[in-house]
Amino acid sequence: MPTFRYQAVTPEGAHREGLLEAGNPRAARDQLRAQGLLPVEVAAAAAAPAGAKSAQRLSATDRALLTRQLATLLAAAMPLEEALGALAEQSEGKGQRAVLEGVRQHVLAGESLAQSLAQYPRVFSEFYRGLVAVAGETGQLAEVMARLADYLEARQALRQKILLAALYPCLVAVIALAVVAALLLFVVPQVVAAFEHTRQTLPWLTRALIGVSGFLRANVLVLLALIALAAVAGYYASRRERTRLAWHRLVLKLPAIGRLLLALDCARFASTLAILVGSGAPLLRSLEAAAGVIWLVPLREAARGGTARVREGVGLARALDAGRLFPPLFLQLVASGEASGRLPELLQRAAAQQQSEAERRLAILVGLLEPALILVMGGVVLLMVLAVMLPIVSMNQLIR
Repeated sequence: MPTFRYQAVTPEGAHREGLLEAGNPRAARDQLRAQGLLPVEVAAAAAAPAGAKSAQRLSATDRALLTRQLATLLAAAMPLEEALGALAEQSEGKGQRAVLEGVRQHVLAGESLAQSLAQYPRVFSEFYRGLVAVAGETGQLAEVMARLADYLEARQALRQKILLAALYPCLVAVIALAVVAALLLFVVPQVVAAFEHTRQTLPWLTRALIGVSGFLRANVLVLLALIALAAVAGYYASRRERTRLAWHRLVLKLPAIGRLLLALDCARFASTLAILVGSGAPLLRSLEAAAGVIWLVPLREAARGGTARVREGVGLARALDAGRLFPPLFLQLVASGEASGRLPELLQRAAAQQQSEAERRLAILVGLLEPALILVMGGVVLLMVLAVMLPIVSMNQLIR
């Protein structure tokens, strides 16, 4: 059924606008009159291209900033539709303005904020929309949006720390590999050509270097194709739940990376659960939503198993401990929150503790990784230099 945008006036003289569905403009005007409104303008709403809403995207930074601004305006007692309109007017990006205007139109049409956000699933996650729905049910929209903004900002700050910490080791590894590949493909063959006329027996290290260089030069395209094929196969394999489960179990057993990823997921789970429970959502519903933000499949299964046990009447801490994956200190804080009736507060404290633990482990990992990369790449370059220099030293000894 076609959608029409309308502007109307109430019997008291107040201005109203929004969207409605009707067979034609006349039917739309009849609907407005039936609602006690005086139609001023009725026009067909521009149809969005198929898939346009689902294709909309916002960066994590823009989404956090948008949530903070909306929370501030709502806390100042500004009506929701006016707050959305103000944010749309001051938006600099076309994508963000289109999203805000679309959400505002749905709100004006009588839909709830959660229903309006559901029109843009790639911008607002299921967790985001679920939290907004809970806030609408409890009447704490401004407070919940402020908590959600805190959560998004903290998550974005942690993501930036991880990216910045991993940037230097990645750059060192990429540059070193590029240098080694260039030496093997272009420099080593020219050096080897100088030894071909000597007809002397080359050292085993030099022969090994020549063999590696010749293999790479002869099969470089095949190797690149195999790497690309392995990347594609890995991508599709990672989309299978069983493969991801086996891979994540292996990752969790790694001494440094496993504990780091576990701490990150526990912090994400605890902060999400704290926001939901603190907003008045039922515990079971909160657990189901919080389990959805966990990346590690074994930990996610443990959280969902804990949800099932809570449904059977088991305490939260004992239910989560059954999976033997959540850290002991995390479980102790959850148990203290249950016993004292301050579960949201202690969940937030558990999230902060796990985030601090993740940052500490990340600093240690990066501190160990940087010198290890330098030592490994320095050793590779040293072997290449020795492979080139040994025949020269042997020739000098023969001349003497």
